[in-house]
Order: sequence, then C-alpha cells, then structure tokens
Amino acid sequence: MTTATPAKTKAYEELTSLLRDAAVLHSMQATLAWDQETMMPPGGAPLRAEQLETLAGMVHTKKTDPRIGELIAACEDDSEVMGDARRSANVREIRRDYELATKLPGSLVGELARASSLGMEAWKDARSKSDFAIFLPWLQKTVDLNRRKAECYGVPSWGAELYDALMDEYEPKMTAARTQEIFRPLREFTVKLVERVKASKAPAGVDEVHTAIPIEKQKEFSRRVLEAFGFDFRCGRLDESAHPFCEGAGPGDVRLTNRYSEKAWLDQLSSASHEGGHGLYEQGLPKAEYFGQPLGDAISLGIHESQSRMWENQIARSRGFWEWAIGVAKDVMGAPVAGMSADQVFRAANVVEPSFIRVEADEVTYNLHIMLRFDLERAMIAGDLKPKDLPGIWNERMKKDLGLTVPDDRRGCLQDVHWSMGAIGYFATYTFGNLYSAQFWEAMARAIPDRDDQIRRGEFGAILAWLREHIHGVGRQYSAGELCERVTGKPLASEPLMRHLEAKVESVYG
Repeated sequence: MTTATPAKTKAYEELTSLLRDAAVLHSMQATLAWDQETMMPPGGAPLRAEQLETLAGMVHTKKTDPRIGELIAACEDDSEVMGDARRSANVREIRRDYELATKLPGSLVGELARASSLGMEAWKDARSKSDFAIFLPWLQKTVDLNRRKAECYGVPSWGAELYDALMDEYEPKMTAARTQEIFRPLREFTVKLVERVKASKAPAGVDEVHTAIPIEKQKEFSRRVLEAFGFDFRCGRLDESAHPFCEGAGPGDVRLTNRYSEKAWLDQLSSASHEGGHGLYEQGLPKAEYFGQPLGDAISLGIHESQSRMWENQIARSRGFWEWAIGVAKDVMGAPVAGMSADQVFRAANVVEPSFIRVEADEVTYNLHIMLRFDLERAMIAGDLKPKDLPGIWNERMKKDLGLTVPDDRRGCLQDVHWSMGAIGYFATYTFGNLYSAQFWEAMARAIPDRDDQIRRGEFGAILAWLREHIHGVGRQYSAGELCERVTGKPLASEPLMRHLEAKVESVYG
C-alpha cells in the first residue's frame, strides 16, 4: 500500500522542479560563455552578447517567478520538509537566492550580461595591445552597473557600505570591514617574510628549470597530473583561453582552461592544478541529485577557492609531489627535463620573488596582489576612485606593495578577466581560499597521517575522498563559517596559513 504525498510536501517537489528548469537554461548560458572564451571567432561577439542577454533574462524570469515564492512559503510551513536537515537547509538557501534575485529588475540583469560579453571582448583586445583606453568605457560601465546592482540589493543588515552587498554574492555574510581585519595581520606577516627572503640567498640551480618545453608536451603533462588527482575526463575537458578558468556547466560537464608559454611549463602546471582543484570540487558536488538546488551548489567562492589553492599549493608545490611528478615529467617531456631533480624543481616552484602577474605569483606574495585588487574595486564602488585613474593608482600600489615598476597595462591593471565579466566583490575570496585551504589541510593531516607518503607515491585517492566527504558532498548545507568549524573545530584564522608559508619558505631558503 502506498501513501499519498502530503500537499505541502508536493510543494517541495514542485519547487525543486522549477529550479531545475532555471538551471538548465543557466547551463546553456554557461556553455555559451565558455565557448566565447575558447572557440568563438571574435566576429561573433555582438551576437553572443545578444544571446547571453536573452538567456540571462529568461533565467531571471524563471528564478523570480512568484510561484517560487509561494512554494518556498509552503515548504517553510511544512514540518516534514523543515524537520529534515538537508531539505530545510535547501529551503533556507532557496529563500536567500529568491530574495536576492527579486530585488534585481530583469532589465539590469540583461544589461549586466550584455556588458560582460562585450566587455570581455574589449578586454581581450586591450590586453593584447596593452592599451587601457580600449577597455576603459567598459570598465566604467561595469562599475556603474555593479553600483546599481548593489543599490538594488541595499546595504546588508550586517554591513556598512554598498560594496558589502556585492561581496555577499560571492562570500555570504562577509563584509569589507571584516575582510580588512582578516587581511591586516596577514599583510604584516607577508611583508616581514618577504624581507627575510630578500636577506637570504636565492636557491641555487633553479634557473635551469625554466627551459623551453613544447606546448603540446606541457598539455600532456598537465593532463596526466589531473588524471592522477582524480579529475574525470569522461565528464570534463581541458582547453585553452586567455585567462585560465573552470566552468561547471552542469552534471557530467566540467570544463577547465589553461594558458601556455614555452618557457613557463611550471606556471602552466600551477594554473592547471588550480583549475583542476575547482573542477574536482564541481565534480564532487551532488549535482546529479540536486541540480539547480543549493544542495548541489558550492558554499561560497572562498570555499571553492580553497579547493583550487589546496591542489595548487599544498599539493602541486610540495616536495613530495615533485618526488613523484618528476618521473612523469621526464616520461612526457623527455630531454629538456632529463637532468632535473625533484628537489631542484621543488625549489624552482617555490621561489619567492615579487612579480607583475597575479596568476604567476609565488605563494607568499600572492595575497598582496589580492589585497591590491580588493582595495581598488572597493574604492571604485564607493566613488573614491574613478576608473580612468585606475592605471596610475595600480602602478603606485605595485611599487609600494611589491617594489615593482609596472612596464605596461598588459602586466598591470589589464591582466585579470574578472572586471570585464562584471565580477566585482570577488577578489577577496582568493585569499579566503588560501586561509580555508591551510586550515582544512591541517585537519586532514590528523585524519590521514601518512598523507605525505601517499603524495610521494602519486596516490591522491585518500585526499580526494576526504574532500568529497567533508567539503564537496555537503553542497550548501552549511555556511562557509559553519563548515570551517565543523571540519576543523575552529573558526577561520590566519595562523594555519602563516604556519604553512613559514614552513615552505624555510624548506626552500633554509
């Protein structure tokens, strides 16, 4: 004998079905955006902007359907639904997403999508020509649109400025003021650590590592490493773009990109590991069951970034990793790396040396790049910095923070894709990711005491299984702060990252 589903519980089923419809449309939007960055001819940009604007409007209409609001209320009044931890968390997060979405007019959502598509093409052109003037009109438009978006959201009850509303999209409940508090001790620590490095001798023998390697060989090497990590190429792919990224289009479809240079084979491995970490998270989320629902989504960009930074830094820049990977490198790339040792490549991968490009920055100085961008975009939203003045202020800060004289816009304020795609409020999550990853890494060590030995053997299954259980599989059931305390027993702190960086520098510089 079967029991009929209660009317209120049917509301939960209808709600999740409507959300899946919106998610299918959004996955089409994501696939077109991936195509624009990897395969689309430049001449297709105007039409692509219209396509993305149209899809963004359709997705927004579905997500703001009044019926969804009615169903959320019905679910909140259903003791069976709200008595289940997973489903109640799902309803809580659906409510949050719905309230944010309904604050934005569809016209603004469409404008943002169109500006992102056309702005990205302008950024590519400006970056290739190292000419900020080409991108300036689109940066101004992006800032204006994001300010309008923040005004629609309103300053959060826990915040104090419009920028907090934009941060909340990427790292819920985080504020600019709290970010400054977290960044301050890390900045002080980083500056002192860099000074200590400058006073020591650079590791010998690392220059020989930066030899020319055919790009096809680099691609094969990266693929071998990602396969060993556990990235499933039956449900994913690796392509090339101007700026590396990961796109989780939906269940069974995760797309990574990388960029290459013949003499930057170590850099491309770092970015491949980074995007691979994002991809492993996307493949580990329970999307098959919860596609379109918060339980199938990442918790926050900070948590997402913790996964990419962990595979890039704690793993792919470790000595143990290179004791395994040097054999793979020699097998794939042959003569150019035949005489290199694991220790030599490890030290080359961890040289601390201020650089112009964020994605090529060493692990220690990387966070200074993030703090720079956080400060500048916050100032642009507040109106304290006009977009036309960005190059000059950028160059001043690079000189002050990293001691570098920026030679051109390409290696200055035009290097990142984020502002062209409308992502303001995003950059701080990279450092949050570093902080979370270091804290998770210490917790994992207690659960997998022989982890370092496994890495030396090229065995990453236990690491991935731990991440699947504790981070990937929970979706958005918890907030980032709650997850951190559940996994590590402590709130987010800067000390684990400081310990990690201190130990890394000591092992390289002695």
